Amino acid sequence: MARGWIRARLSEAHLAVLLLTRLPMPRLADPAPTLAQSVWAYPLAGLVVGAISALALFAMLALGLPPALAAGLAVTLQVVITGALHEDGLADVADGFWGGREVARRLEIMRDSRIGSYGVTALVLSLGLRWQGVAALAAASPALAMAGLIGLAILSRAACGVLMAGLPAARPDGMGRYASGAAWQRVIAGGAVAIGAAFGLGLPVVPLLIVQGALVAGLALVARAKIGGQTGDVLGTAQQLAEIGGWLVLAAALS
Repeated sequence: MARGWIRARLSEAHLAVLLLTRLPMPRLADPAPTLAQSVWAYPLAGLVVGAISALALFAMLALGLPPALAAGLAVTLQVVITGALHEDGLADVADGFWGGREVARRLEIMRDSRIGSYGVTALVLSLGLRWQGVAALAAASPALAMAGLIGLAILSRAACGVLMAGLPAARPDGMGRYASGAAWQRVIAGGAVAIGAAFGLGLPVVPLLIVQGALVAGLALVARAKIGGQTGDVLGTAQQLAEIGGWLVLAAALS
């Protein structure tokens, strides 16, 4: 029984990395877990993304690159590792929520592969704020910048699970539909993993949770009002907002 339990958890962690990164991974063995079952492991996928980008930051600084340039490369690497999955969601939400007058039209815009002015603006702001956050910390404390890359990648992906469990799916199909219905027990387990990691990295956990929680709660209210629930794009936006909020907290704490 213990062996079967371990195998199931490893399979769920495998799915989380497959879903949230573009890293080469072997195919899942049948029976594969559902997206909702793997939600507890989303922070583990964040650990992979954060650790790789933190090592890259360390290497770039060790080679003598200026902190701002090293930070830009670290953020770029995160985007490459994830295939811009979360950034794509943020752009779609910005275009759809503020580019359509009715729910059906907003959902239609969010599915359109083209990007509008709202989406471009959201992407520029997200990348810029994250870049500047990493750069500010890298210039003052490279160790804290590395801890931030890892810890915020973990915490921000735990935020996705909160919306998966707390909001209904806005569509009868799509990722949001398959990800909906996540059990709060699994979401809490993932949150505990993320909080424990943040504590271990020496990050200011309480301010981070307050700011990130407020941003994700605000997004949930807007998503409920705009489209009646969550989609995969909304989940990606939650990750982006939580990460941006985290860098703002760390920069404020450092100053």
